Amino acid sequence: MPIPVLTIDGPSGAGKGTVSRLVSKKLGWHYLDSGSIYRSLAIAIQKASVQVSDVDTIVEVASAMTLEFDCGDELIVKLNGENITSQLGLESTGSIASQIAAYPAVRGVLLKKQQDFKQLPGLVADGRDMGTVVFPEAEYKVFLTASAEKRAARRYKQLIEKEIDANIDEITSEIEARDRRDRERETAPLAMAANALYIDSSDLTIDQVIEEVINLIH
Repeated sequence: MPIPVLTIDGPSGAGKGTVSRLVSKKLGWHYLDSGSIYRSLAIAIQKASVQVSDVDTIVEVASAMTLEFDCGDELIVKLNGENITSQLGLESTGSIASQIAAYPAVRGVLLKKQQDFKQLPGLVADGRDMGTVVFPEAEYKVFLTASAEKRAARRYKQLIEKEIDANIDEITSEIEARDRRDRERETAPLAMAANALYIDSSDLTIDQVIEEVINLIH
């Protein structure tokens, strides 16, 4: 029986995670946050004191790690049984995740882990290459983006609300640098699938974005 898949790709901070989780709830489908997989690996190699340049050891860590996703009101991610949710949003975690995601060997190990999430009644997959690499056969595809300034402002607000010191200029620079790395990497660069629905969320509410995505499915 065919398993429907909705992919939502786009740069960091565009609202993919929130939109994907809420859409998966509305549809009653499974949810995959590929960014959390790479961020979890970033945390795992930090815990193991592995250098970002040590690809072979990173691959070993990736092969051995276990991940659990609990999509309640908030996403809870467990790495080898430990709740690491609070560490996923750190800028340092995101920076390391973006760097190791450029390694073909690492992507190869994590590809199968992601594809295993494809189960009935359907899957909403959130990432940067879900519709182009991981699930190229997906029937429904969305490319969700926003300006770097808007994404930085959202991230700054999140950090301040959590009482975490933040500098909006530094966040903007990091987002722009991450975008360049993601677009220019040789393996699975950030790109919009040819048949994807393009949505710029810069001046849209979450509800407006969700409405567009649900209309695509219907």
